[in-house]
Amino acid sequence: MKVGVIGLGSMGFGIAASLLRAGHAVCGADVSAAAVARLQAAGGLAGNIADEAASLEAAMVVVLNAAQVEEVLFGPKGIAAHLPQGAVVVCCVTVAPDFARAMASRCVGMGLHYLDAPISGGSVKAAAGKLSIMASGTPAAFAAARPVLAATAETVFELGDSAGMGSAMKAVNQMLAGTHIAAMAEAITFGMTQGITPETFVQVIPKCAGTSWMLENRAPHVVAGDYTPHSAVDIWPKDLGIVLDAARASKFAAPLTAAALQQFIAASGMGLGREDDAAVAKVYARNAQLALPGQG
Repeated sequence: MKVGVIGLGSMGFGIAASLLRAGHAVCGADVSAAAVARLQAAGGLAGNIADEAASLEAAMVVVLNAAQVEEVLFGPKGIAAHLPQGAVVVCCVTVAPDFARAMASRCVGMGLHYLDAPISGGSVKAAAGKLSIMASGTPAAFAAARPVLAATAETVFELGDSAGMGSAMKAVNQMLAGTHIAAMAEAITFGMTQGITPETFVQVIPKCAGTSWMLENRAPHVVAGDYTPHSAVDIWPKDLGIVLDAARASKFAAPLTAAALQQFIAASGMGLGREDDAAVAKVYARNAQLALPGQG
């Protein structure tokens, strides 16, 4: 297939690379010219995505938030108006279920398929083509997207025949993922107050019942003192905000999620928004007057 990938950050670039490896022709778009050039150097098409849009069979949207999704699809330079009839838009962004339904309706009105397909697995699995995709959409949308899903995902959960359920499931996942990162940060720094080094923490806890995937993935970043952003702090006020908006609309109390959100907001307020989300541990360390590895 000829596929456009819009958004070439850590996840989007991995998706584009997986598509190339599977033999698809890939055209990329990003606000960073360097990211586009990197994809072209890896074998991506040289053309501008606006010029290639009329011949794309699929467009995968991997931008930051709902506002950017709407902009890249329907803004003044939006791609939707230039896609051919029957092309599929695969939206991989964490958005509210109602927003996903609205985007699907607009796409269908233009003769396009829309797959609500938020992703999970991190940048390493994106690059390996082994993401988990929580997808919902019409049978025709799934059929149109099947080749790109096969190239980028290890597991595709088919959650319904209309947009919205994929995003609802992603909200559930993010509720857990965000609170697990905050809990890891709280636990690793609490351990320090008890004389347990971060190094010992990562040797012991992953072998015990208190572990989680997020703990095993993020705690080593704290130990290494390396906060290169694989998933940035500033993603979480957005994602947990989506969770809490949905919870509020359903009159559902989510106190653990709300507490985790406050820690990410505090980290962002400390100027850590573009650091890896494991940097939320710095909030706890500051409050307890602790020095994390690499802080001296």
